[in-house]
Amino acid sequence: MVLALSAALVGCATSPVADQAKLSQQDPKWTSPECQQARIAASDYDSREKDHPGWGFGVLLGPYSMGMVAAVKQHEQQQRRLLARQVHLQCSSQPLPKELDFDPATYAPKKTHYP
Repeated sequence: MVLALSAALVGCATSPVADQAKLSQQDPKWTSPECQQARIAASDYDSREKDHPGWGFGVLLGPYSMGMVAAVKQHEQQQRRLLARQVHLQCSSQPLPKELDFDPATYAPKKTHYP
């Protein structure tokens, strides 16, 4: 069950670098310092994501690690969406596409209350 759920999550969000390729470089915002910083952050995240072990490492740890791998993949998907949203807001004058029109606070860490 966890494997099927986590497999479904993997393909949900594209790379922020791939998303920025869809934006117009003719947009006046494209050359702004904020846009350049957002594109650098997206590129850095993309390269860091490619450097970690991913699914293969989880399989080596055994079946008990599948939940952990699914949580990592879900976190990566959230980070991709946040970065893609930030790149779009900083680099495009167009309205946010439907898949990026969400409240970023939904991905904020939740406060934990300990007894």
